[in-house]
Amino acid sequence: MDKKIRIGAVSYLNTKPLIYGFQSGMMNEEVDLLIDYPSKIASMLLSDEIDLGLMPVAVIPEMKEHYIISDYCIGSEGEVASVCLFSQVPLYDIKTILLDYQSRTSVALLKVLIKEYWKLDVIFQNTSNGYQSEISGTTAGLIIGDRALMQRRKSRFIFDLGEEWKNFTGLPFVFAAWISNKKLDEDFIKEFNETNKFGLNSLEKVVKENPFEVFDLHTYYTECISFDLNENKKNGLQLFLKKIAK
Repeated sequence: MDKKIRIGAVSYLNTKPLIYGFQSGMMNEEVDLLIDYPSKIASMLLSDEIDLGLMPVAVIPEMKEHYIISDYCIGSEGEVASVCLFSQVPLYDIKTILLDYQSRTSVALLKVLIKEYWKLDVIFQNTSNGYQSEISGTTAGLIIGDRALMQRRKSRFIFDLGEEWKNFTGLPFVFAAWISNKKLDEDFIKEFNETNKFGLNSLEKVVKENPFEVFDLHTYYTECISFDLNENKKNGLQLFLKKIAK
């Protein structure tokens, strides 16, 4: 390989198992790893600042070409815990929803659920850092990642988007996948998969190295996040992409 492959991954706890191998020194000669929040990683792949990213899947329709290269993803078979709509009032009393500025897929998923499943008439508001404090009264907020796990202790009502998608469609959901903007060598992809797998086989080490008192990470990694990109998840992904393309 003439030069290193530039890869980007999300800075949330849910990615720690998938990047554990890279951060342990595997593929050190083949890749440069950059960590940031989801929408930033998406922008970097679109502008060719990176070659491959653990990408929010909602960006796929914007890409000139894309390749899902790994057998692993950030997905859920139901309740995901860290992608939720938080509110102080019941669902049908919500009037305004604050949208997480760090997310693209989750915002798109929320809008699909609101339009097609819940059929709510609400106002959406874009946000910036610290918007969680504005969740009160009939103003709810979409929060993803580690901040969502913390918000679970504060909000009266929690609507889990992974669980709601499963209730709506009967299918699992894929929030992020390893997506490249160019074809990559098959030997590289094979080694890349093995590096992902190494982290997934090292979950107890990942948990130990990322202390998080707010939510049990063993439960999170084994019961909430589902990492295998199987055929059922691919079907859920295709349905979601079809819905957001409308």
